[in-house]
Amino acid sequence: MVQLSVKERILLAAERLFAERGLDGASLRQISAAAHNGNNTAVQYHFGSKERLIQAIFECRLPDLNERRAALIADRRPQDLRTWVECHVVPVLEQGEREGSHYLSFVAKLQQHGRRDVLDRLAPELLAPTHLFRERAGALLPHLPEPLRGHRIAHAMAFSVHAGAEREQSRARDEEVLPYAVHVGDLLDGLVGFLQAPVSSATASALAGARAREIALPVHP
Repeated sequence: MVQLSVKERILLAAERLFAERGLDGASLRQISAAAHNGNNTAVQYHFGSKERLIQAIFECRLPDLNERRAALIADRRPQDLRTWVECHVVPVLEQGEREGSHYLSFVAKLQQHGRRDVLDRLAPELLAPTHLFRERAGALLPHLPEPLRGHRIAHAMAFSVHAGAEREQSRARDEEVLPYAVHVGDLLDGLVGFLQAPVSSATASALAGARAREIALPVHP
């Protein structure tokens, strides 16, 4: 068995407690205790603050997740929307199948809190795969005017996180869930259908009468 470092134990404990209790429901002292660290100031020593700890969870998870995305893209060479969605979303859903991972529930809680500022502090290379996906998926949705195109892509990805988080939590409670392949296939079908749906005349009319403004989109690394 691999012996985890103090920092690794803190990150796993923080991810779990934030996922279960929300960002405001877990103190640094509680995280230190959950990491089985006798030093109540261990989190401050290693990470400095709760904000930096939240950022460090992404910095821990995203490199492997992005490497998996790159491998899928190299293997599948996506040209159509469904394959692009698959290459981007499947690595996210795979996180929820890992023993001891609470990553999807953690990200879902961040979405509920609207914490986009956390992503703004991440290194650009960690977010590059998400920007690439939004660019390629957007190019395959020419029938959607902006800001609807970006709005749909962001909400489709947010939905994938919440669907994965619900499954992650059900598995942790030892509840019955769909076989993984069925879960993934059905979710991809639904996401692509949502993205490709035509804009109704009612929505187009409402958009024409709306004032242009910047939209706050969900967190999705």
